Order: sequence, then C-alpha cells, then structure tokens
Amino acid sequence: MTQAPTTLEKTADIYDEHEAAIQVCEPIFRDYGGHIRFSGQIVTIKCHEDNSLVRELLGKPGNGRVLVVDAGGSMRCAMLGDILAQKGVDNGWAGVLMYGCIRDAREISEMPIGVKALATIPKKSVKKGAGEAEVPVTFALVTFRPGDWLYADEDGVVVLPAKA
Repeated sequence: MTQAPTTLEKTADIYDEHEAAIQVCEPIFRDYGGHIRFSGQIVTIKCHEDNSLVRELLGKPGNGRVLVVDAGGSMRCAMLGDILAQKGVDNGWAGVLMYGCIRDAREISEMPIGVKALATIPKKSVKKGAGEAEVPVTFALVTFRPGDWLYADEDGVVVLPAKA
C-alpha cells in the first residue's frame, strides 16, 4: 500500500482496492455516534469492566485517531458514556470502536464523533486503573494493532496495516 485511503472513501471501495491486505470485522457493531463514517490510526486499550484507561486516553490529544477498546465483549457495564465521549470530541479523536457497551446513547448520537459498540446498558464500569494500552487486541475476526488504519461507515469496519 503506497498511501492510506482518505477519510471519505467507503469501506466497500477500500476493500476492493486493498483486498489482499485488508481485515474485515464481523458485523456485530451498532452505530451510536453523530458521525457514522470515520477513520484514523488505531490506538488500543485492553480492559475488562474498568474504563479508567478509556478516560485517560480520551483526555489526551487524539489527533484524528480512533480508540479501539477490547472490553472483552462484556454486556455487564458501559465503558463509554457522554462525559467521556465529549472528552474525545474536545481532544480531537475521530472515533471509538468499543468491543463492549456504552451508555448515554442519545447524547452521544448528537456528538461529532464516531462510536460503534455492541450495545447499550445504563450501568457504569468500575474505576480501578486496570488494563493495558498500546497492545494488539483481537476481536470480531480482526487483530487491531496500534498505528494501523481503521475505516468505519454504514457497511462496517475494515482495518489496513500501517505498512504494506
């Protein structure tokens, strides 16, 4: 790959152009953010029912990147709510891909950020500081590596390696 696709390209077109190198997520995510189409370099977190690292990273400059959170697919608590999503907006994050749940879905739907997650639940997570950042994570048949490129739209989520 000589150049990363632009933000506005459709995932289907990116797939067609980079079929040999691309990874495609299983269609398990729902759209919750105000931006359905979003893209950027990946930053990863692996945490389970503790959103301390989500808060920490969304509080830092995003520079158009996408936060990929491996919350273990937990359906027991929300790992992102309106306050943290607003931090993401304020700090320039393009989006969040949450392998877990969110809450405050109505408020997040009005924010200029992409958010894809499995479901919503009103229960908040614990905050004990557990988890790892900037490690490869695997879910939905894709391995997400820090620095790779994520593209999301109405058709789904695809990932291209930073280096081809």
